[in-house]
Amino acid sequence: MTQQSESTTTSTTTPEADVPGDPSPLAPPFPPLADPLPLAQRRVWPRTFHDRLTAPLPGLKGIARFAREGSVRPGKEGLADIPRLPFAPQPLPRVDARTVAVSWAGHASWVVQIGGLTVLTDPVWSRRILGTPARITPVGIPWDSLPRVDAVVISHNHYDHLDAPTLRRLPRDTPVFAPAGLGRWFHRRQFTHVTELDWWEAAELGGVRFDFVPSHHWSKRTLTDTCRTLWGGWVLTAPDGQRVYFAGDTGYGHWFSRIGQRYPGIDLALMPIGAYDPRWWLSDVHCDPEEAVRATQDLGARRMAPMHWATFVLSAEPVLEPLTRVRAAWEKAGLPREDLWDLPVGASKVL
Repeated sequence: MTQQSESTTTSTTTPEADVPGDPSPLAPPFPPLADPLPLAQRRVWPRTFHDRLTAPLPGLKGIARFAREGSVRPGKEGLADIPRLPFAPQPLPRVDARTVAVSWAGHASWVVQIGGLTVLTDPVWSRRILGTPARITPVGIPWDSLPRVDAVVISHNHYDHLDAPTLRRLPRDTPVFAPAGLGRWFHRRQFTHVTELDWWEAAELGGVRFDFVPSHHWSKRTLTDTCRTLWGGWVLTAPDGQRVYFAGDTGYGHWFSRIGQRYPGIDLALMPIGAYDPRWWLSDVHCDPEEAVRATQDLGARRMAPMHWATFVLSAEPVLEPLTRVRAAWEKAGLPREDLWDLPVGASKVL
């Protein structure tokens, strides 16, 4: 009972987690960063996280409209550019513990080398995920070319971010950092080192700090588990202070400025730019390219690397449009071109 009380208090009393609207200019200053929690601690969570939604989920009218309009995939012209999607696999860079490097395997899957650790984000190496066509670009990084995976971070439980066949490839003692409520899913699959975190909580592994932060999204994996587990992004901080923000899956909103205030000096933001059309259906949960650039500015991040495009056809925009739009938005914002890391699938970049 004590542990449940602590979890509930942490989830509901922090100033960042009360009202989902924009923060008041008179809001109290941010508290210090939370001390890292013990790894792999078993915790008890609320039955639902519906109170964390920043927009209501679609009702029957919205679902009926979506089914009626049928705006699920791009038209023939929008799919014609699939052969032109950027794909340039290359070996992972060799880095030391003082260097940060990121390598894009596709979609929201990155190999992040930070503080001497190799961290996978939302690893999806499968050719196909439930409910969508097969991937339109191959995985950019062969699984057998990965070094030892020191940790995995998961943003939420949607199938394009939590892929059971990929995770089965990992040793069961691989440290996993997951949103609140998702530990049970991993424990059923015999993972033994699972750390569940609430928003604004942190844990530490090998000197690298893992902070779980809010996002504008939701969770669902079956017909009966809507918002039963939390969703969010991750801030990874190396021992020397270098910071990488992994947004996971998110719409645009007030959380970005709050994250930037609490974690100043983000060196690189891994930001989703795809799966945004039609806007009336997806704007609450998926950034479009212009919003991704704006979110990066809100974060105060120096650099941005686009993701969540060029891998799976999840919505109706033309497959190459996210790239052209994010480049135009970056230029319009007057940001240095070298700080937009618009990598091909399979490519790497070193800080």
